Amino acid sequence: MASLARLSRKTLATAITSHRHLLRRALATEAVAKVTESPPPALPITESPDRVKWDYRGQRMIIPLGQWLPKIAVDAYVAPNVVLAGQVNVLDGSSVWNGAVLRGDLNKITVGFCSNVQEKCVVHAAWSSPTGLPAETMIERFVTVGAYCLLRSCTIEPECIIGQHSILMEGSLVETHSILEAGSVLAPGRRIPSGELWAGNPARFVRKLTHEETLEIPKLAVAVNDLSKEYFNEYLPYSTVYLEVEKMMKSHGISI
Repeated sequence: MASLARLSRKTLATAITSHRHLLRRALATEAVAKVTESPPPALPITESPDRVKWDYRGQRMIIPLGQWLPKIAVDAYVAPNVVLAGQVNVLDGSSVWNGAVLRGDLNKITVGFCSNVQEKCVVHAAWSSPTGLPAETMIERFVTVGAYCLLRSCTIEPECIIGQHSILMEGSLVETHSILEAGSVLAPGRRIPSGELWAGNPARFVRKLTHEETLEIPKLAVAVNDLSKEYFNEYLPYSTVYLEVEKMMKSHGISI
Protein backbone atom coordinates (compact mmCIF):
# COMPACT_ATOMS: atom_id res chain seq x y z
CA MET A 1 0.00 0.00 0.00
CA ALA A 2 2.85 2.40 0.83
CA SER A 3 4.50 1.87 -2.56
CA LEU A 4 1.13 2.41 -4.30
CA ALA A 5 0.64 5.69 -2.45
CA ARG A 6 4.14 6.88 -3.41
CA LEU A 7 3.48 5.99 -7.06
CA SER A 8 0.17 7.89 -7.00
CA ARG A 9 1.81 11.04 -5.54
CA LYS A 10 4.59 10.88 -8.14
CA THR A 11 2.13 10.52 -11.00
CA LEU A 12 0.03 13.40 -9.67
CA ALA A 13 3.06 15.69 -9.34
CA THR A 14 4.15 14.89 -12.90
CA ALA A 15 0.66 15.68 -14.23
CA ILE A 16 0.50 19.01 -12.37
CA THR A 17 3.94 20.05 -13.67
CA SER A 18 2.99 19.16 -17.23
CA HIS A 19 -0.28 21.08 -16.91
CA ARG A 20 1.53 24.21 -15.64
CA HIS A 21 4.01 24.02 -18.52
CA LEU A 22 1.22 23.76 -21.09
CA LEU A 23 -0.69 26.64 -19.46
CA ARG A 24 2.44 28.86 -19.48
CA ARG A 25 3.06 28.11 -23.18
CA ALA A 26 -0.55 28.88 -24.02
CA LEU A 27 -0.44 32.24 -22.22
CA ALA A 28 2.85 33.17 -23.91
CA THR A 29 1.45 32.30 -27.35
CA GLU A 30 -1.66 34.42 -26.70
CA ALA A 31 0.43 37.42 -25.57
CA VAL A 32 2.62 37.24 -28.70
CA ALA A 33 -0.49 37.09 -30.88
CA LYS A 34 -1.92 40.21 -29.20
CA VAL A 35 1.31 42.15 -29.75
CA THR A 36 1.75 41.19 -33.41
CA GLU A 37 -1.83 41.72 -34.51
CA SER A 38 -2.58 45.13 -36.12
CA PRO A 39 -4.54 47.69 -34.05
CA PRO A 40 -8.08 48.55 -35.08
CA PRO A 41 -8.39 51.48 -37.52
CA ALA A 42 -8.76 54.89 -35.84
CA LEU A 43 -12.14 56.52 -36.10
CA PRO A 44 -12.20 59.84 -38.01
CA ILE A 45 -12.51 62.91 -35.75
CA THR A 46 -14.80 65.62 -37.04
CA GLU A 47 -14.61 69.05 -35.44
CA SER A 48 -17.87 70.34 -34.08
CA PRO A 49 -19.05 73.60 -35.68
CA ASP A 50 -19.97 74.86 -32.20
CA ARG A 51 -16.42 74.48 -30.87
CA VAL A 52 -14.99 77.73 -29.47
CA LYS A 53 -11.98 79.03 -31.35
CA TRP A 54 -9.68 79.87 -28.44
CA ASP A 55 -6.81 82.33 -28.85
CA TYR A 56 -3.62 80.75 -27.52
CA ARG A 57 -1.31 83.70 -28.25
CA GLY A 58 -1.25 84.52 -24.55
CA GLN A 59 -2.32 88.13 -25.03
CA ARG A 60 -5.48 89.92 -26.08
CA MET A 61 -5.48 93.51 -27.26
CA ILE A 62 -8.94 94.40 -25.93
CA ILE A 63 -9.94 93.15 -22.48
CA PRO A 64 -13.50 93.87 -21.32
CA LEU A 65 -13.96 94.20 -17.57
CA GLY A 66 -17.53 93.71 -16.38
CA GLN A 67 -19.75 96.16 -18.25
CA TRP A 68 -16.79 98.18 -19.56
CA LEU A 69 -15.41 97.56 -23.03
CA PRO A 70 -12.57 99.61 -24.55
CA LYS A 71 -13.69 101.84 -27.42
CA ILE A 72 -11.48 102.57 -30.41
CA ALA A 73 -12.41 105.10 -33.09
CA VAL A 74 -12.50 103.92 -36.68
CA ASP A 75 -9.52 105.98 -37.79
CA ALA A 76 -7.45 105.54 -34.61
CA TYR A 77 -4.29 103.42 -34.84
CA VAL A 78 -3.70 100.90 -32.06
CA ALA A 79 -0.67 98.64 -32.49
CA PRO A 80 -1.29 94.86 -32.38
CA ASN A 81 0.51 94.25 -29.06
CA VAL A 82 -1.14 97.11 -27.15
CA VAL A 83 -3.30 96.14 -24.16
CA LEU A 84 -6.51 98.08 -23.55
CA ALA A 85 -8.51 97.04 -20.48
CA GLY A 86 -11.80 98.34 -19.13
CA GLN A 87 -12.83 102.00 -19.39
CA VAL A 88 -10.53 103.09 -22.20
CA ASN A 89 -11.63 105.46 -24.95
CA VAL A 90 -9.30 106.07 -27.92
CA LEU A 91 -10.74 108.96 -29.94
CA ASP A 92 -10.48 109.93 -33.61
CA GLY A 93 -7.08 110.39 -35.16
CA SER A 94 -5.20 109.25 -32.06
CA SER A 95 -2.59 106.50 -31.92
CA VAL A 96 -1.33 104.07 -29.29
CA TRP A 97 2.00 102.52 -30.17
CA ASN A 98 3.68 99.17 -29.61
CA GLY A 99 3.81 97.71 -26.12
CA ALA A 100 1.70 100.35 -24.40
CA VAL A 101 -0.70 99.30 -21.63
CA LEU A 102 -3.84 101.31 -20.83
CA ARG A 103 -5.54 99.95 -17.71
CA GLY A 104 -8.98 101.35 -17.15
CA ASP A 105 -9.88 98.86 -14.44
CA LEU A 106 -10.42 101.42 -11.64
CA ASN A 107 -11.33 104.57 -13.55
CA LYS A 108 -11.66 106.05 -17.02
CA ILE A 109 -8.83 106.69 -19.49
CA THR A 110 -9.29 108.93 -22.54
CA VAL A 111 -6.86 109.53 -25.40
CA GLY A 112 -8.04 112.65 -27.19
CA PHE A 113 -8.21 113.68 -30.83
CA CYS A 114 -4.90 113.48 -32.72
CA SER A 115 -2.98 112.59 -29.55
CA ASN A 116 -0.43 109.79 -29.33
CA VAL A 117 0.78 107.46 -26.59
CA GLN A 118 4.10 106.06 -27.71
CA GLU A 119 5.97 102.80 -27.09
CA LYS A 120 5.94 101.01 -23.71
CA CYS A 121 3.84 103.63 -21.91
CA VAL A 122 1.72 102.61 -18.93
CA VAL A 123 -1.46 104.59 -18.33
CA HIS A 124 -3.55 103.86 -15.23
CA ALA A 125 -6.21 105.55 -13.13
CA ALA A 126 -6.88 105.33 -9.38
CA TRP A 127 -10.21 105.19 -7.54
CA SER A 128 -9.83 108.74 -6.27
CA SER A 129 -7.44 111.68 -6.43
CA PRO A 130 -5.88 113.31 -3.33
CA THR A 131 -6.38 116.78 -4.84
CA GLY A 132 -10.12 116.42 -5.32
CA LEU A 133 -9.73 116.60 -9.11
CA PRO A 134 -11.26 113.85 -11.24
CA ALA A 135 -9.31 110.62 -10.76
CA GLU A 136 -9.65 109.61 -14.38
CA THR A 137 -6.67 109.95 -16.72
CA MET A 138 -7.45 112.53 -19.40
CA ILE A 139 -5.16 113.07 -22.39
CA GLU A 140 -6.77 115.80 -24.46
CA ARG A 141 -6.25 116.75 -28.12
CA PHE A 142 -2.87 117.24 -29.85
CA VAL A 143 -0.87 115.75 -26.96
CA THR A 144 2.36 113.80 -27.50
CA VAL A 145 3.31 111.33 -24.76
CA GLY A 146 6.85 110.04 -25.27
CA ALA A 147 7.95 106.44 -24.93
CA TYR A 148 8.23 104.68 -21.53
CA CYS A 149 6.07 107.22 -19.68
CA LEU A 150 3.93 106.41 -16.65
CA LEU A 151 0.67 108.31 -16.27
CA ARG A 152 -1.63 107.77 -13.31
CA SER A 153 -4.84 109.75 -12.66
CA CYS A 154 -3.47 112.89 -14.30
CA THR A 155 -4.91 115.48 -16.68
CA ILE A 156 -3.02 116.73 -19.74
CA GLU A 157 -4.72 119.64 -21.45
CA PRO A 158 -4.60 120.28 -25.23
CA GLU A 159 -1.33 120.83 -27.10
CA CYS A 160 1.27 119.53 -24.64
CA ILE A 161 4.41 117.40 -24.90
CA ILE A 162 5.38 114.84 -22.26
CA GLY A 163 9.00 113.77 -22.73
CA GLN A 164 9.95 110.11 -22.71
CA HIS A 165 10.56 108.27 -19.41
CA SER A 166 8.48 110.87 -17.53
CA ILE A 167 6.17 110.05 -14.60
CA LEU A 168 2.96 111.94 -13.82
CA MET A 169 1.48 111.01 -10.43
CA GLU A 170 -2.06 111.20 -9.04
CA GLY A 171 -3.83 114.51 -9.36
CA SER A 172 -1.12 116.20 -11.44
CA LEU A 173 -2.19 118.70 -14.08
CA VAL A 174 -0.39 119.87 -17.22
CA GLU A 175 -2.06 122.95 -18.64
CA THR A 176 -2.27 123.76 -22.32
CA HIS A 177 0.81 124.75 -24.38
CA SER A 178 3.24 123.22 -21.87
CA ILE A 179 6.24 120.88 -22.15
CA LEU A 180 7.59 118.41 -19.58
CA GLU A 181 11.17 117.43 -20.34
CA ALA A 182 12.26 113.80 -20.67
CA GLY A 183 12.90 111.87 -17.45
CA SER A 184 10.90 114.28 -15.27
CA VAL A 185 8.69 113.32 -12.33
CA LEU A 186 5.62 115.42 -11.64
CA ALA A 187 4.65 114.88 -8.00
CA PRO A 188 1.04 114.24 -6.90
CA GLY A 189 -1.12 117.35 -7.06
CA ARG A 190 1.46 119.48 -8.89
CA ARG A 191 0.38 121.79 -11.72
CA ILE A 192 2.35 122.99 -14.72
CA PRO A 193 0.90 126.40 -15.73
CA SER A 194 0.14 127.17 -19.34
CA GLY A 195 3.03 128.03 -21.63
CA GLU A 196 5.87 126.80 -19.37
CA LEU A 197 8.74 124.33 -19.63
CA TRP A 198 9.35 122.10 -16.61
CA ALA A 199 12.03 119.49 -15.97
CA GLY A 200 13.73 117.46 -13.23
CA ASN A 201 12.90 115.03 -10.43
CA PRO A 202 10.82 116.45 -8.91
CA ALA A 203 9.81 118.63 -11.85
CA ARG A 204 10.47 122.37 -11.48
CA PHE A 205 9.92 125.46 -13.58
CA VAL A 206 12.66 126.11 -16.16
CA ARG A 207 11.42 128.95 -18.37
CA LYS A 208 8.52 130.31 -20.39
CA LEU A 209 7.95 128.91 -23.88
CA THR A 210 8.20 131.21 -26.85
CA HIS A 211 5.31 131.73 -29.22
CA GLU A 212 7.14 129.77 -31.93
CA GLU A 213 7.66 126.82 -29.58
CA THR A 214 3.99 126.65 -28.69
CA LEU A 215 3.09 126.61 -32.39
CA GLU A 216 5.34 123.57 -32.91
CA ILE A 217 3.56 121.46 -30.27
CA PRO A 218 0.45 120.54 -32.33
CA LYS A 219 2.61 120.10 -35.44
CA LEU A 220 4.46 117.26 -33.70
CA ALA A 221 1.18 115.53 -32.86
CA VAL A 222 0.00 115.89 -36.46
CA ALA A 223 3.30 114.46 -37.75
CA VAL A 224 2.93 111.40 -35.51
CA ASN A 225 -0.67 111.05 -36.69
CA ASP A 226 0.46 111.10 -40.34
CA LEU A 227 3.06 108.45 -39.56
CA SER A 228 0.45 106.26 -37.89
CA LYS A 229 -1.59 106.28 -41.12
CA GLU A 230 1.25 104.50 -42.90
CA TYR A 231 1.17 101.77 -40.26
CA PHE A 232 -2.62 101.70 -40.36
CA ASN A 233 -2.63 101.06 -44.12
CA GLU A 234 -0.55 97.90 -43.67
CA TYR A 235 -3.43 96.11 -41.95
CA LEU A 236 -6.42 94.65 -43.74
CA PRO A 237 -9.72 96.36 -43.00
CA TYR A 238 -12.49 94.63 -41.14
CA SER A 239 -14.84 92.36 -43.17
CA THR A 240 -14.25 91.25 -46.76
CA VAL A 241 -15.62 94.32 -48.56
CA TYR A 242 -12.11 95.25 -49.64
CA LEU A 243 -12.05 92.14 -51.88
CA GLU A 244 -15.01 93.43 -53.88
CA VAL A 245 -13.36 96.86 -54.12
CA GLU A 246 -10.16 95.31 -55.49
CA LYS A 247 -12.16 93.26 -58.00
CA MET A 248 -13.96 96.37 -59.23
CA MET A 249 -10.69 98.30 -59.53
CA LYS A 250 -9.15 95.51 -61.57
CA SER A 251 -12.17 95.39 -63.88
CA HIS A 252 -11.71 99.11 -64.60
CA GLY A 253 -7.98 98.76 -65.16
CA ILE A 254 -7.04 100.65 -62.01
CA SER A 255 -3.76 99.52 -60.46
CA ILE A 256 -3.97 98.47 -56.83
